[in-house]
Amino acid sequence: MWSNFFVQQDEEGRIGVAGAGQGGGLGGMKGGRGQRRVHRMSDSQEGKIKLAFLVAIIGVTLMVLGMGTEFWVELAQPKNLGGNQTCQMAHYGLWKGCVRTLWVADIDPERESCGPVELPGESNCTYFKFFTSGENAVIFKRTTDKNLNLAAAVLALLSLTMMVMGSLCIAMALSKGVAFFLKPASFCFILSGVLVLLSVLVFHQSVVSLLSSDDSVPLHHQLSWSVSCVGSAGAILIFGGLLFIVLSLPFSPWKNVCHTRTAPPS
Repeated sequence: MWSNFFVQQDEEGRIGVAGAGQGGGLGGMKGGRGQRRVHRMSDSQEGKIKLAFLVAIIGVTLMVLGMGTEFWVELAQPKNLGGNQTCQMAHYGLWKGCVRTLWVADIDPERESCGPVELPGESNCTYFKFFTSGENAVIFKRTTDKNLNLAAAVLALLSLTMMVMGSLCIAMALSKGVAFFLKPASFCFILSGVLVLLSVLVFHQSVVSLLSSDDSVPLHHQLSWSVSCVGSAGAILIFGGLLFIVLSLPFSPWKNVCHTRTAPPS
């Protein structure tokens, strides 16, 4: 009797272990189906992303350089105005304007206006009061339009903010080894480039408004090298954003579908 009892207990134990193994296997299969597969980047893909990021960094550098300088536009009076030995010209950017006094003898005889700005002379620079007291600036009897100047500065600051956000997305993509952040980064850099170009257009409109405010003294004006830096930065940022879009295409989840193959019967 006792022998039959122990045999029955042994068989029930085996059945329980087998059932637990089957249940664990089903649970593992369900858990495996519920888990999300993360596709990490290869070394070649990471290298391409770093190269595209280097292109975007060049655009960011040019943007910061142009944004912080006051050589967006040059305004020059006729060099023989008043018959003096000196003449005056002005140059300004988003934040600050300068008036330079140059010697007429140092100017090219074939040049009719005062300049260029690289010649030695005395400078008097002041920051604009658009952002503090809201006052317009007066340059050679001409008055600026503070609304346009403020709009150009705000667009430039928004562009800089989008650059920072795009750079953070790329840094996270490289540190985590996933390409999920490439598309947000591309959006940030493209939008940043568009905002930069819009800032240049609005600034040019502010220069036109300044020149039309008074015509008692003729002025020669031209956009300077800071605008060239900012415009090049906008084009480079848009190009860098497009590169990130192209690099994010191979990581589409539709191209990473795993197909299961059934094992042949033994």
